[in-house]
Amino acid sequence: MELHVAEDAAALATEVAEAFLARMKAAQDAGETPHVALTGGTIAVDIHQQIARRAEASGVDFSRIVFWFGDERFVAPDSADRNARQARDAMLDAVGATQVHEMPSTADAASPAEGAEQYSALMKEKGAGKFDLVFLGLGRNAHVASLMPHSPQLDVADQIAVGVTDSPKPPPERISLTFPALNRTRSVWFVVSGAAKAPAVAAALADDGDVHDVPARGITVDDQVWFLDDDAAADL
Repeated sequence: MELHVAEDAAALATEVAEAFLARMKAAQDAGETPHVALTGGTIAVDIHQQIARRAEASGVDFSRIVFWFGDERFVAPDSADRNARQARDAMLDAVGATQVHEMPSTADAASPAEGAEQYSALMKEKGAGKFDLVFLGLGRNAHVASLMPHSPQLDVADQIAVGVTDSPKPPPERISLTFPALNRTRSVWFVVSGAAKAPAVAAALADDGDVHDVPARGITVDDQVWFLDDDAAADL
């Protein structure tokens, strides 16, 4: 596990953007087509904007990156709450990404469970079997994707994606990849900003803890990089 601490959220976003572009360039130079799972949230939008600003000079061909989402709000397709819309507005449309696999909206599925089934089928059809990189944020309650503390979704071991109907953080209906899917990756990058997240970061990185209390502990990939700002790292 690597730990990087930036001075503030702006410096954090810049550092992650530059690291992402360097990783994608190296993968493409090696003849690979990376599969990347994106996350949502304020710091993710900041990172996406920084990537877009540096994209042209980076030499990265964004049409040769396959983008997925770790979770999504089950809302209307044009809702500002959708992680996919935020990612498109901040980065994907600007850089010419053409292989973007959004999670179903309310226009595509009758329920979060049905949407999860559709996304699972899509990943089986279009996925590489393993991500190159998974981005994850961290909630104040230490949730990752939309896997919430003490929820039954934490223990799902035989599905790629699951529906969520009672998220304590609105909107309550969501779709999320499961731990087995999130952990099928070469690397996981956690991106966390702000003092309000500091206790969750400390709990996630503590020597001991229960995944049901601290869902972030369900990420078991050896290659984990935690990108924090000073405020988020305050309790370490």
